[in-house]
Amino acid sequence: MHTLKVNLKKRSYDIIIGNSAIDILGKNITCLNIGLDAYIITNPLVKNKFGGLLSKTLKASGFSVRFKTVPDTEKSKSLEEVSRVIKDLASYDIKRKIFIIAFGGGVIGDLAGFVASIYKRGIPYIQIPTTLLAQVDSSIGGKTAVDLPEGKNLVGAFYQPRLVLSDINFLKTLSQRQLCCGLSEVIKCALIKDPQLFLYLEKNYKNILLRKNSALEHIVQRASQIKSKIVQMDEREEKGIRTILNFGHTAGHAIEAASNFKHYSHGEAVALGMLVAIEISRKMGFISNRIFERISDLILMAGLPTRIKKINLNDIINAHYHDKKFTGDKNRLVLIKGIGKAQIVKNVPIGIIKAAIKKRLLQN
Repeated sequence: MHTLKVNLKKRSYDIIIGNSAIDILGKNITCLNIGLDAYIITNPLVKNKFGGLLSKTLKASGFSVRFKTVPDTEKSKSLEEVSRVIKDLASYDIKRKIFIIAFGGGVIGDLAGFVASIYKRGIPYIQIPTTLLAQVDSSIGGKTAVDLPEGKNLVGAFYQPRLVLSDINFLKTLSQRQLCCGLSEVIKCALIKDPQLFLYLEKNYKNILLRKNSALEHIVQRASQIKSKIVQMDEREEKGIRTILNFGHTAGHAIEAASNFKHYSHGEAVALGMLVAIEISRKMGFISNRIFERISDLILMAGLPTRIKKINLNDIINAHYHDKKFTGDKNRLVLIKGIGKAQIVKNVPIGIIKAAIKKRLLQN
């Protein structure tokens, strides 16, 4: 069992990582003194697989439990779903001291965190991520949001959880596609901050895809450390430090939005977005062909898509203008100048961006 601290003064919290970490959940919530009534936001699949275990664990420590399920789809990250959840939460929150548990992947974490941030101007919440992507990325850092038709995560708030508990055992039941999607965010962490992690991934990607305990624990712990340190330096993305965590996300979010969130999961879209970003980095002379090839090879070996299918170039370009890193009509892209060396670059010519995306389009 590993415990990392996200040091944010009054908003600090622990990240607990390990096999069967759920076993110590009750004790840790009791120490936080955040309430006695757990409102658990999850999806039907996670509830069916692990709901009984979570309920038993919480009740054994004296907590009451209520589950609220939402559809297992990006479409759940909507203002309509937020309204439905809050109405149910309010009906339950009578003579209770309530807190929220986000129990699922990134969609659940984003939705539940946003609900926690606005209900009664903020109530405590806990992240229990059940996917690799959520464990290494979305559960950490306090970014909560829902989508609009115009783009991803356009309505949201910074609101830190009180605890993140990443149980490695949950990863054993993921589909291969879900595991690969999470690996995309681990690759991102390596590319922006840690050459040694990139080397580890090159040597151990097979063990990760085979769900070997030591490999899974290593990448969850290391990626969580990387994100935690960046969040500590720039909690609200005001200094430009935290922005590097968006590597691959400008094009990635645009690909998701342009496909109406149908063709690619978030991790797959980020992988494609990283390929676009390294192509731009290469075109601008930041990285060599050899580094470009190593990154491309790892993304392919990790079981992630390398070609954009069934999406129009102009739709992607139009969607990318909604990226939150834009200032007026001026873009800011996260590129790399080497493995582990992220760089924020302003005013990248639109022709270079279009060419990089076009290179990834599968020609029909």
